[in-house]
Amino acid sequence: MTGPWLTVIGIGEDGPAGLSEIARSALKSAEFVIGGKRHLALAGPLTGESMEWPAPFSDGLKLIEERRGKPTVALATGDPMCFGLGATLSRRFSAREMTVIPAPSSFSLAASRLCWPLQDVETLSFHGRPLDGIRAHLYPGARLLCLTANGETPRLAADILADEGYGASRMTVLEHLGGPRERIVSGIAESWHERGADLNLMAIEAVPVRDTPVRARVPGLPDDAFRHDGKITKREIRAATLAKLEPHAGALLWDIGAGSGSVSIEWMRSSPRARAIALEPNAERRGFALANAAALGTPGLDLRDASAPEGLEGLAQPDAVFFGGGLTAPGVVEVALDVLKSGGRLVANAVTLESEAVLLKAFEKHGGELCRLSIQRASPVGGLTGWRPLMPVTQWSLVKP
Repeated sequence: MTGPWLTVIGIGEDGPAGLSEIARSALKSAEFVIGGKRHLALAGPLTGESMEWPAPFSDGLKLIEERRGKPTVALATGDPMCFGLGATLSRRFSAREMTVIPAPSSFSLAASRLCWPLQDVETLSFHGRPLDGIRAHLYPGARLLCLTANGETPRLAADILADEGYGASRMTVLEHLGGPRERIVSGIAESWHERGADLNLMAIEAVPVRDTPVRARVPGLPDDAFRHDGKITKREIRAATLAKLEPHAGALLWDIGAGSGSVSIEWMRSSPRARAIALEPNAERRGFALANAAALGTPGLDLRDASAPEGLEGLAQPDAVFFGGGLTAPGVVEVALDVLKSGGRLVANAVTLESEAVLLKAFEKHGGELCRLSIQRASPVGGLTGWRPLMPVTQWSLVKP
């Protein structure tokens, strides 16, 4: 068979009635149809062989691959390219092999029910993702549409909203959108206790209670936003460091000597889909970093019990590298520079004379920028106020040619 052989069909709760003629024709001519139990039930009688998606999920991908070139249909919910099966298949099969036929996404259906302009809404998925990620998207007036894991997710989300000071937020749970069992329930987060249908989408209008502080996505959260033992890149230094690291959508950071994870966490908060791999050999500090990542809405932080350069072997190629520690390990700067992408950024901070010496040699060999950052904070001196200096930080930064 030449041309597309794999058709990915989005099916809604209205079943065959909502399918286009093209989708119906693809189902009729398919030799093999694979989908979830609910999808197959919605599709109705099929002429070809059909199979419920197996566990583990990867086995289903292998089954499709074995039928390469033969008319095959994969059924998905709504729009397969919106947090759906189509996105997964597109990483395995080329666009020349696939035809994707979407139904209205759950986001589109929910926005139409609520009369929310979709371009003004944050769309999130917590299907197979930690719900703590919602914390990074809260601000007064935020509108969130969230795919959920099951009927328990809204209650858990309500607890998080209350914990973040957004217990006054209005929640709407939309179940079985677009079908005969559609149901919409609304309430306030701090009094939400209901468990609904497992197939639901959750809408949130974020309303803070009085005096709830806003956590900006711009780097430079207060130091006390993080649990730490003193091993933390201080607020002012952190903001300057991230400005030179230049986080952008989808970029990967290596955070070497992560400590409490403050730089990795702010990197991930600052830009959509930004990722970070953090290396920290100290168990207590890894505990702090994991707790901070959950509390600040970046539970996807990839935290490793490792030191550089050994722990860097086999990692995905980074867009940026930050050294918060570990500079005195032999050859570690060269290893990171070798792997760093062209145009990538490296930033290294040093507070000891030994680490500073490493940065001076790196600056002499590779160029870049070398600067010293010195912060003083006002604090009480008896009954008056004076300046107390923090340890100065020597910073080397480089954009790889």
